[in-house]
Amino acid sequence: MKRSATLSARLTAIIGVLALAVLLVVAWTAFRSDNVGAGGIVAGAEAPEIHGIDTSGASIDLQNYRGQPVIVNFWASWCQPCVTEMPLIDEVYRSASDQFRLISVNVGDTKGTVNEFLTKYGLSFPVLIDATGKTAELYRVSALPATFAIDAEGRIRHAGIGQITETEQLFALFRSDR
Repeated sequence: MKRSATLSARLTAIIGVLALAVLLVVAWTAFRSDNVGAGGIVAGAEAPEIHGIDTSGASIDLQNYRGQPVIVNFWASWCQPCVTEMPLIDEVYRSASDQFRLISVNVGDTKGTVNEFLTKYGLSFPVLIDATGKTAELYRVSALPATFAIDAEGRIRHAGIGQITETEQLFALFRSDR
């Protein structure tokens, strides 16, 4: 009986260690920078085109921003990490928008929901609404928030998923292009 219990405990421990190893590999793959999910766009790739109308009614075309660094941030109002990072993005946008272009892309919400969200949180940047997820699909976004830094030549310098937690992270993204 004792021997059976010991063997069972060892087997349980081995299975637990293996499960933890698998979980760590999956987490590392999902959350590492420069790879946005399985098959994601990596640094060095040409940025897919972005076209649309933002919440202020202005036309957005990524091609028009050639020659300048661009930050593209995909988010949704129901995504808590997205909500948490929005004030940081707004702070950088307000203080340094002359140094980079921001394309904020809301995935899946309606224009009304996005405008209510912007008002509620006092956010000043315009947002492109990607209600169907087509733009997010072009960027192979598999989780939100997802942030891309695009250099002046239209190449992706950074592709990552996960919440931005400090303004310096954003500053570093567009300053790395210089």
